[in-house]
Parts: sequence; structure tokens; C-alpha cells
Amino acid sequence: QVQLVESGGGSVQAGGSLGLSCAASTYTYSGYSMAWFRQAPGKEREGVAAIGSDGSTRYADSVKGRFTISKDSAKNTLYLQMNSLKPEDTAMYYCAANSRLPFRWASRFNWDYWGQGTQVTVSS
Repeated sequence: QVQLVESGGGSVQAGGSLGLSCAASTYTYSGYSMAWFRQAPGKEREGVAAIGSDGSTRYADSVKGRFTISKDSAKNTLYLQMNSLKPEDTAMYYCAANSRLPFRWASRFNWDYWGQGTQVTVSS
């Protein structure tokens, strides 16, 4: 069982930056693929970024060039650095894990483990 705990959410003005962290509790962390998803009120949960066990990354078009996903295997921690934030980035952000990087990584149905979420609010 993989347990995921997100932190780092908060409120920021448009154009600002925030960094999210996701602590994973499993000795197999280094072999897992990880991802960040977000869900705004009334909208579907959508994939933001993913990182494979080999370090390969995927990004949603809406965040390319602004968000960076990374991981520190020694600390069992996943990160999401968010720059140039926009009001439309406002959402609950979730960390997800899977034993492999799904081909359709942006679909929430392809990830097995989830954190409880952390709120990000961007004001204009």
C-alpha cells in the first residue's frame, strides 16, 4: 500500500509561484511512476504532470513551460514547481502513484494510489 501526503498549497496572486510536495511512504517508491492531478469545482480531475521511474516527464499543454515536476528518491518525495500562475490554475491538487507510467497518463483512471489533496488558489 502506497500512502501519499501532499503539502505546500496556498493562495497566491496571478504571476506568482508555489511549490507542492508529496511525501510517499513505500520502500518501492523509486520504482514507481508519480503524477500531479488537479480538480476545480464542477470539473473533471485532470492530469497536470507525470514522471516515470526513469525520470521521463509528461506535461499537460496548459502548464508546459510554467510547471516543473521532479522527484527526490532519497527523500521519497515528489515535487511540483508552479511558476507564472494563472487564476485558471486554481484547484485542489492531488498526488498520484502507479507501478508504471500509463500510456494515457492524464487519465485519473490509470493511477492506483492517491493523496488527500492540497488547495491552490490564484487570485487575479
